[in-house]
Amino acid sequence: MAKLTHHVKTGHRRRRSNPAISCDNSISQQTEASAAMSNLATTPLHTIDLIRKKRDGLALDPREIAHLVSGAADGSIPLEQLSAWLMAAFLRGLSLDETRSLTLAMRDSGEKFDPSPLGKIAVDKHSTGGVGDKTSFLVAPIAAACGLAVPMISGRALGHTGGTLDKLESIPGYRTALTLSEFETVLARCGASIVGQTPSLVPADRVLYALRDRTATVESPGLICASILSKKLAAGLDALVLDVKTGSGAFLREQKDAEYLAALMVATAEAAGTRTVALLTDMGQPLGRAAGNWIEIMECLELLRGNRPAESEDLRELSLVLAGWMIHLGGQADMAEDGCRRAEGALEDGSALRVFLEMVAAQGGDIRAFDDPSGFHRPGETVVVEAWESGYITAMDTTKIGWAVQRTGAGRERAGEPVDPHAGIEFHARRGARVERGQPMAVIYATTEAMLQEPSELLREAITISTTKPELVPLVSQIFTRENAESHLRNAIR
Repeated sequence: MAKLTHHVKTGHRRRRSNPAISCDNSISQQTEASAAMSNLATTPLHTIDLIRKKRDGLALDPREIAHLVSGAADGSIPLEQLSAWLMAAFLRGLSLDETRSLTLAMRDSGEKFDPSPLGKIAVDKHSTGGVGDKTSFLVAPIAAACGLAVPMISGRALGHTGGTLDKLESIPGYRTALTLSEFETVLARCGASIVGQTPSLVPADRVLYALRDRTATVESPGLICASILSKKLAAGLDALVLDVKTGSGAFLREQKDAEYLAALMVATAEAAGTRTVALLTDMGQPLGRAAGNWIEIMECLELLRGNRPAESEDLRELSLVLAGWMIHLGGQADMAEDGCRRAEGALEDGSALRVFLEMVAAQGGDIRAFDDPSGFHRPGETVVVEAWESGYITAMDTTKIGWAVQRTGAGRERAGEPVDPHAGIEFHARRGARVERGQPMAVIYATTEAMLQEPSELLREAITISTTKPELVPLVSQIFTRENAESHLRNAIR
């Protein structure tokens, strides 16, 4: 303190300025700055300039991103220019600010849903995509049975992964295209509703989502984050649980990339006012025993009915963990572990099953198809894939398995193509299992006989059999909350 006093008293003499001149200069500088900002805000934007800017590795500001999003939503920017910008963003990456601006601009590109009239906390779950990933059909009715509203806006098959809407539409009559008013009605009646985007809800994402699939620009953390969160935030969620896949079947195979995406989505959603947690989960093999459309619905129905087949245990476990976090974030349990116990209770007492059947019926689905699933499930052609040698299944290339499922007719190569509800693959042996030569490992259901060969070959290429039993892989490897997500992003080297 003495040193500071000495400095004030004996420091060098400063030139005293005229207060009036100083004030005038300050006002003049502020006026010039405001004028410059105003001119910048009204300067016309040209899409080709924004493509070039991102191509050269520069960041776009919120106004520039809003221009691209608006052009995607109203069709004023040609698809070839949007595709070029997506490729530039894919190759150069998006900054944190760009990702947040893109997410919010896409959220605001159309109407938004307001769940507040329901009088419940609105919570949802979203997965980054996987093979056999059908947890939505379990967690939505479980969380609703525990007193939450679950407004779930989902998508269709993308790349090697299946689509939630395609699976639901394998139920005769089920409508995924509801108006926002119908959406609210189903939620008020059942507590859960799973639908697709309406034409007015996040229209920009519908365009960009399809373009990413056709331009090989899916695997971008920023683009994935904005696509997922724009739809979720437009649903007016209070809380969100994210299932970020890792391993051979994930869009982002590298652990560090999956961690970055998880942290990015948590931080982005939290900044927008939605409580969010992300779980990193294993996609080193298909989840559960079925990968397709109808056969995945039936696997979930079996679990909802209280059965516990061994081949579906990982699906049951993950669904309970995800639902537990939903119930916790929704204020219905003090801890995620307590929420998990409540979730298991909803499975065991049949309340989750009742919600699921009510939801299907409310959206036009014929639940009588569930009474005789074998009679309804009539695939065009079937073949059994047998083990070609004895040993342990040590690894599965789940992406390749996903393409095998797609080639059966269960997925699509181009947007808008129909899918076969009865096509897909059922697995009778999973990673770590001991198999003997000639033992059935999988059953392939395909649309035609000609469509059986390629999936059979892909399965042989995707599954590794050896004499050594593999180490166990944890189903959930990491959890990101707001606190550690922000820390991870600060330390990440991108």
